Amino acid sequence: MSVISKRFAVLSATVVAAALVLTGCSSDNDSLSKQYGSGTTQNYISGDGAVTEVAADKRADAVDFEAKDTDGDTVSSKALKGKVVVLNFWYAGCPPCRAEAKYLKEVNDQFAGQDVQFIGVNVRDEQGTAEAFERTFKIDYPTVLDQKSGTMQLALSGQIAPNAVPATIVLDKQGRVAARVLGAVDGPGILNTLVSDELSGKAS
Repeated sequence: MSVISKRFAVLSATVVAAALVLTGCSSDNDSLSKQYGSGTTQNYISGDGAVTEVAADKRADAVDFEAKDTDGDTVSSKALKGKVVVLNFWYAGCPPCRAEAKYLKEVNDQFAGQDVQFIGVNVRDEQGTAEAFERTFKIDYPTVLDQKSGTMQLALSGQIAPNAVPATIVLDKQGRVAARVLGAVDGPGILNTLVSDELSGKAS
């Protein structure tokens, strides 16, 4: 049975475990954001991208976020309601992040003009480094620099959080966490299917 066909009906234990991993590093959101800013997200997962999916009737509340991208434009969960949102957590010096970049671009391009929005969340770099990476891999979707505030990562606290880099999280049209790929996306197929299912309503 393929990974994509292994649907999970109940993921409460996974959600609790994810929340414990994320919150166990600190006692409050301020110190957690300092942890992200200090570069402790330097560890990466080089695996083949384990997929966790959440059945529609088991999804938690919508993720709430608002941040500026590298162009100075605001990206917010409120403005993106009604779209499938793909959040990719990365940094330039992470080898699996570099390996998966072409696949993220490919899937983003496949859904161009549809109700799908990709957002890169850079957890470590300054703007110049992030932009150099995007030029190299021809990434044209917005990127949020999250290394100082941890805004985007904190928005997922208590949910199925990224927990490591790279990680890719798919939000449904209501802004709820629908799926997570932990580790590098190792081809366009799985991510394409996850996004397609949310876009078409098959996952509901």
